Amino acid sequence: MYSYIKGKLTVITNEYAVLETGGIGYKLFISLNTVSKLSKLIQKDAMLYTHLNVKDDALQLYGFFDNNELMVFKNLLSVSGVGPKAAMSVLSTLTTESFALALANGDAKTISQSPGVGVKTAQKIIIELKDKLAKNIDLSLSTPTEEGSPLSTVIDTLSVYGFSRAQITQAIRKVDTKQSIEEILRQTLKILGEN
Repeated sequence: MYSYIKGKLTVITNEYAVLETGGIGYKLFISLNTVSKLSKLIQKDAMLYTHLNVKDDALQLYGFFDNNELMVFKNLLSVSGVGPKAAMSVLSTLTTESFALALANGDAKTISQSPGVGVKTAQKIIIELKDKLAKNIDLSLSTPTEEGSPLSTVIDTLSVYGFSRAQITQAIRKVDTKQSIEEILRQTLKILGEN
C-alpha cells in the first residue's frame, strides 16, 4: 500500500517512530538498528521504507531505514512460525549484513540470540531463507573483510575468545578501521565486552 513515508520525525522510542507528513503522524514500528540511525534526525526530515501488516483487529505499519532491512523483514515473514514481532527482534539484534553472514554460515546460534527466536526457529529460518536471500543480498559484502586483510585478522583473533563472526562484524562497524590492527582489536573487544 505504501512504499515509503517521508516526513518530520516527531517521536522516536526503542519500538516505534512517528513521521509527520501532511498533518498526519504515522506510527511505524522499527528495529533497534533503525532507531540508532534515526536518533540524530529527531525534529528533522526522515524517510522510512514501509510494510503494512494486516491483522484481524489492526493495521500495523513497520518502518525500515533501507531496502535491505525491509527485504530481510519480508523474507522472515515468509517463514512459517515467524511473525512481525520475531522478525523485528532478529533485525534489532543483528544488522542485515550480520544476519546474512549468519545465514550463509548456517549459524543458528547467532540468529537465536534474538529474543523470542529459539534454535529450532533459527534453523528453520536458515533452511528456508539461505538460498533465497543469497540471491538478493551480496553475501561477500556481509563481511567487511578479505582473507588475510587486517579486519580478517581481527575477526579471526576475536573468534578464538568465543565470539561469533556476526557479533564481531557488528562490533567492528562501530570502530574507526583506519587505525592500527592493535587499536581496532582493543576497541572491538571493548564493544564486545559491553554487550
